[in-house]
Amino acid sequence: MADANQNIMEKAQSRFIETQKKTAERNKATAEYHSEAKARVIKTAKLRELRLAKEEQDRAAEALKPVEPKKKRAPRASKSKELPTSVDKT
Repeated sequence: MADANQNIMEKAQSRFIETQKKTAERNKATAEYHSEAKARVIKTAKLRELRLAKEEQDRAAEALKPVEPKKKRAPRASKSKELPTSVDKT
């Protein structure tokens, strides 16, 4: 009977250790996921800030650029409104 109790205790302990390992792995994976997500958010914010700064710089440069007057189009050549009166049938 002592051997049976010992065997049951060993199985229970091995299951407990496996459960602890799985929990540790899950916690590690979760922490890694959260750190990657945080890094992604920080990188996205930095890139957005750079993009907005560049757009503002482009707007300022565009405002300083002199406005060129639009070129006027040449008037269209008038089309002849005369229609041929007849076609030669020779």
